[in-house]
Amino acid sequence: MSGPMTADQLRSAFLQYFVERGHTRVSSAGLIPAHPAAPLFTNAGMVQFLPYFFGEEAAPYRLATSSQKCVRVRGKHDDIEAIGRTTRHLTFFEMLGNFSFGDYFKEGAISHAWHFLTEVLGMPADRLWATVHHSDDEAAQLWRDVVGLPADRIHRLGEDNFWEMGSTGPCGPSSEIFFDKGPEWGHEGGPAHGGEERYVEIWNLVFMEFNRPESGELEPLPQRNIDTGAGMERILPIIQGTNSVFETDVLRRLIGDAEQLCGATYGSDAERDVSLRIVADHSRAISFLIADGVVPSNEERGYVLRRIIRRAALHAQRVGARRGVLAEMAGRVAQVMHSGYPDLTEVIDQVQSTLEREEHRFRETLSLGLGMLDSAVPAGSTTIPGEVAFKLHDTYGFPIDLTREIARERGLGVDDAGFEAAMTQQRTHARADAKAGAVDNGAANAKVVRDEYGVTDFLGYETLTSEAKVTGVFPHPEPGRVEVYVAASPFYPEGGGQIGDTGTITGPRGHGRVLDTDAPLPNVIRHHVEVEQGTFGVGETVALAVDADRRASLRRSHTGTHLLHWALRKVLGTQARQQGSLVAPDYLRFDFNHHSPLTDEQLSEAENLVAEQIRSNGGVEIKHSSQAEAKAAGAISFFGEKYGEVVRVIRAGEHSMELCGGTHVSALGEISELVVTSESSVGANLRRIEAFTGARAFEENRRQRQLLKAAAGAVRTTPDQLPAAIGRLQEAQKAGERERRQLTTQIDRYLARDLAREADDGLVVARCDGRDQGQLKSLALAVLNEPGISAVGLIGSADGSSVALAVAVDDRIGDAPSFVRAAAKLVGGGGGGRDRRIAVAGGRDPSRIDEALKALREALASA
Repeated sequence: MSGPMTADQLRSAFLQYFVERGHTRVSSAGLIPAHPAAPLFTNAGMVQFLPYFFGEEAAPYRLATSSQKCVRVRGKHDDIEAIGRTTRHLTFFEMLGNFSFGDYFKEGAISHAWHFLTEVLGMPADRLWATVHHSDDEAAQLWRDVVGLPADRIHRLGEDNFWEMGSTGPCGPSSEIFFDKGPEWGHEGGPAHGGEERYVEIWNLVFMEFNRPESGELEPLPQRNIDTGAGMERILPIIQGTNSVFETDVLRRLIGDAEQLCGATYGSDAERDVSLRIVADHSRAISFLIADGVVPSNEERGYVLRRIIRRAALHAQRVGARRGVLAEMAGRVAQVMHSGYPDLTEVIDQVQSTLEREEHRFRETLSLGLGMLDSAVPAGSTTIPGEVAFKLHDTYGFPIDLTREIARERGLGVDDAGFEAAMTQQRTHARADAKAGAVDNGAANAKVVRDEYGVTDFLGYETLTSEAKVTGVFPHPEPGRVEVYVAASPFYPEGGGQIGDTGTITGPRGHGRVLDTDAPLPNVIRHHVEVEQGTFGVGETVALAVDADRRASLRRSHTGTHLLHWALRKVLGTQARQQGSLVAPDYLRFDFNHHSPLTDEQLSEAENLVAEQIRSNGGVEIKHSSQAEAKAAGAISFFGEKYGEVVRVIRAGEHSMELCGGTHVSALGEISELVVTSESSVGANLRRIEAFTGARAFEENRRQRQLLKAAAGAVRTTPDQLPAAIGRLQEAQKAGERERRQLTTQIDRYLARDLAREADDGLVVARCDGRDQGQLKSLALAVLNEPGISAVGLIGSADGSSVALAVAVDDRIGDAPSFVRAAAKLVGGGGGGRDRRIAVAGGRDPSRIDEALKALREALASA
């Protein structure tokens, strides 16, 4: 091999080494972990193997190896602010690992690691050190006697060398391998005592041999496991002979791309270099996160992603980017990482589309936030107040670390204690609001029934009528109603988006209408009954009948949501996944993740696909299988839903297949029709479609035809000529608007001349009521264009309740925003912008307009 080993070659060499020694090569898992005990993001190679380490599943192989993509952003106490400022910290990295599930143990793990580092990679043995847990005599002996590492290069440490997933569960001592970069990087003394930039951890070997139960005392595991992780980006600088991870082949190439896109030069300025390194590192993290299904939002993973995007965008702008560059950086990431992760290339269009929107939105938000910061921080202050930092976070979406960076750039500090106090107050209010809105959901009553009689036998898939014994009758919050539980019921309880059944219940002593059905506890069905006659008692046998027409309507809507889900994924891409739904009679509401409003063409295409399926009258097949079999067959499951070992799989027609417990039509033709009535936003990257099915869809189509006919009549044309008629009306309206603007311009010209005549040594300051900010701005510019005028300040109220201000100056006077902000503070407002020549602002206190006029006149006159 000529030249130093590249990242691709290192990854390949590592995997090949362990495959040749009996390990199964396992592909990298996604960055969203599947196991409930896993962290927010996949941050180590062992995360995908948690079910095997916890003993929940038998491992299909005894030995495994992988190169796992990882993101490590730990939350409040993370080290994201160190990115770009050290030689080794990253948000995205690759973890090389080898794993043993009951096969080799300490000796095998240590021998493999030592042989790979010294023989395959050629690392000098005299620069390698090892740490072990202070109690692990066996590992220390293996390093000394089997490997031959001198005793003075084996350090015993405490909790840093004992791995635990949590307070309970599998755990065990670990051994870490360090590389000594040399005396120029810090004090000697090895990993335990020397400089951490000098002694770099490159591989961690975890000896998982204990279980910690609730009692806290360690007990041996029935099977001892090995979990190792070698940081690829920690090893690369060593074998490539560089001083920093950012000088290795992948990241240095990405820094070069950032230089090109931002118009900056790397190596000419320390702070500029930090920013370029941040853009390069963060671009990898955000590209892979979006590719793995994370969407920018204000919740959990989405918030972390948005935070990294905004930090990268800020640093790109800081070093000269005059437009968004992150989408193009994502394309470069896909090229550089293609060999190891070709799947990123397959979805790069979606990744870039998301980044274009998110970066554009942030650049607009940044301008607004910086304007608020300028006006809210008192003059002469050295600290951004906590409430201002909180407002930047809460209103403008600035993570606190971003605010700190902006503050540092301006020579300011941040009142972190005040920020945390404001955050705590917000959380307290949120908890109080949630508590105030809490209601009794009947769980206590349902538990009484379940403990005595067991769960309810649901019969509703097979029949709509049945007889059953009453197992519980309880008072209802509404007068004249009761809650009735029975041993077996055909009534479908609300769940999976489908609302509960209605119908009738008749017993030997009473009759009532079932107004709703739900399940306060899993599989315990509650019937909300309006008693029309008599009463009901425990032990009585009652007749239950579901409203058949309503159930049929619900089936049409529910199967319609499945077809709509399939159609949207076909039109928009597989990243469009259901996030919630409401299934009502002949009506459905469907929420899904997508980054932008759907075009008319996309909606029409989705509707047409659904219509084709309905016309095909394909069958709806329902079967039961294991989760693994269902997913292998392509069935869609939903994040956050809990499924048992055996799942119910609904195949609706030729294409749609989902895990679902709801009720469905037997053939797609029964849906009759599906008409989309609206598409809207319900949150960041979350869209909602509402639609009608069945008879209501037919009525909606007829209503739309009637509306079209009425609209055409109103403009004296026919429905097919309506668009042309509306176009003519719009042109007439535009012509009227142009004429109005021309008249306004003429009026401004005459008024500007009048104001200019009253100028005092080239200065015009006047009160002009009846105009908003835009109109005042136009007038101020018109006055400034008059001969001999060098500065204009206009203040007035358009409606008597608010204030508008405008300042226009020529190049000799100074900065228009600074003048307008000072005057705006006097009338209880702010504004300004960044244009040095013209600035506008608003205020809330018209009573102080004259005071503001005086201050503005004095400020402009002195300038």
